[in-house]
Amino acid sequence: MPSVPPAWRGEVPVSLDAVIFDCDGTLVDSESLSNEVFAEALSAHGFPLTGREAMERFRGLELAACLREIEAALGRKLPAHFAIELRRRTAAIFRERLRPVDGAMELVQGLALPKCVASSGPREKIELSLSLTGLLAFFEGRIFSCYEIGAWKPDPDIFLHAAARLGVPPGRCAVVEDSLPGIRAGLAAGMRVFAFQPDAVDPRIPEGVPVIRRLAQLRDALA
Repeated sequence: MPSVPPAWRGEVPVSLDAVIFDCDGTLVDSESLSNEVFAEALSAHGFPLTGREAMERFRGLELAACLREIEAALGRKLPAHFAIELRRRTAAIFRERLRPVDGAMELVQGLALPKCVASSGPREKIELSLSLTGLLAFFEGRIFSCYEIGAWKPDPDIFLHAAARLGVPPGRCAVVEDSLPGIRAGLAAGMRVFAFQPDAVDPRIPEGVPVIRRLAQLRDALA
């Protein structure tokens, strides 16, 4: 068994047959970019906050749920075109500045286990992100979106759907996630979850979940 890097908590999973990756903040370094756009759009509509505040408050959640919370706080509806314009502006900044997470390319290139992406984002956004960062070819035909099943993390359905499509029992799947809703979804699915926390470690991560600070640590464990 590979040695456990000292930054990890918990046990290294064994006897795994597949790896399910989140996309935003796990494979692609998109969280700061998308939350920058989100914060600017919300501020323009009377809900001021910073990109960091947006990330801390809404990370990993369904966009529609975020907008409902914001509308409740505002006491009024956002414009009907808000989500469409937000997607357009996010795609534009991705085309200019999106990069893969450090170590993502090396990880997926060297990973012998079957792998897929299961994300809360719409398929168009997932495919754009992976294409812009050179990762799409590693996941062709194995991209699963919450929008396509109508259930969002922390509901485990997206991970159970991905496992079923891969033909692998949930208990033999690893999940790599950066957000608390995603981590909870993986645990609820009965999978072995790795919490990717390259910056500050979220203290709400359940006890026993291995915390990785660099994707290279995961590569070593799954080699």
